[in-house]
Amino acid sequence: MGRLKQLLPLGAKPAIALCLDAITEAGISDIVVVLGPEAGRIKDVLSPSVKTVLNKVPQSEMAESVRIGLSAVDENADAVLVCLADHPLILPATLKAMITAHCQEPAKLIIPRFEGKKGHPCLFPGHILRDIYSQANLRQIIASHPEDLFFLDVADDGVVLDMDTEADYEMLVRRLGR
Repeated sequence: MGRLKQLLPLGAKPAIALCLDAITEAGISDIVVVLGPEAGRIKDVLSPSVKTVLNKVPQSEMAESVRIGLSAVDENADAVLVCLADHPLILPATLKAMITAHCQEPAKLIIPRFEGKKGHPCLFPGHILRDIYSQANLRQIIASHPEDLFFLDVADDGVVLDMDTEADYEMLVRRLGR
């Protein structure tokens, strides 16, 4: 996009703050944020309770950021919810539904789906997440576990709304203004 997406204002808050609000409202307290070259600017808007780690190669695959983030995750965690800062409109209820689905199907990789379209975040159980060290990217991990996929249909279009372009961002701003 050419700008630091995490700090773009959406309503009264930067995008990353909206993401973190949804995560904490869903009852998740062990949060790790993987930061890139503008770490200092982003850290300024984060709660002190959020753990941060640095990806020194921000152009790398998302899997590399996940690997780096895992270094700060509690080793007893049985799953990890991989959230993206450029999907800031996800509802806390969606995250709660994903956690509930994980409790019912603890071995499944949970992917939310809105009107048939796969979205984010993804909830990876520990046994699948271990593949992060042997696979190049998250798509390969998902593709190598078709029997473990659980698509959770949600009424939350926030799972498919991202802000990769200026037009995407402007659309999210308009939606929040309504």
